[in-house]
Amino acid sequence: MESSWLLRAACVVMVMTASVSGCNRGLYEGVIDKLCLAKFHFDMGSVDRGLWCSWPDTSEIYEGLTNCTYQVALRMDCFWPDQIVDRFFVEIHRKYFHDCAPTGRLIHDPSAKVLAPFIGVPVLVTLLVTALVVWRSKHTEGVL
Repeated sequence: MESSWLLRAACVVMVMTASVSGCNRGLYEGVIDKLCLAKFHFDMGSVDRGLWCSWPDTSEIYEGLTNCTYQVALRMDCFWPDQIVDRFFVEIHRKYFHDCAPTGRLIHDPSAKVLAPFIGVPVLVTLLVTALVVWRSKHTEGVL
């Protein structure tokens, strides 16, 4: 536990000294890895692996990670979001959320009640237009 406190103190000192001279991208990447990612790993470790795709169970942890990267960027005078943050979150998603649906919900087919109109209406319109064209081609009196 003492080493964790010492690591956080060292990160705070690095952030404070870096803000004087502008954004040091290498240091910024190191700090978000050591500070933000470590906390995220710890917090996600307390969530059952089967719940990683459940947005209600992980949203607070994910928001904390996002806020952490933002706060570090502010204090180090770095742009946020940038390529470092993009790569950082892509890696997070590869490790923790690669099996999840993009919406955060399980994917399932819509019910027949919803699906039937989306199939039936275009088929009926196609048949109606075809019948209209055939009927009109047989009755061309006075059109030409």
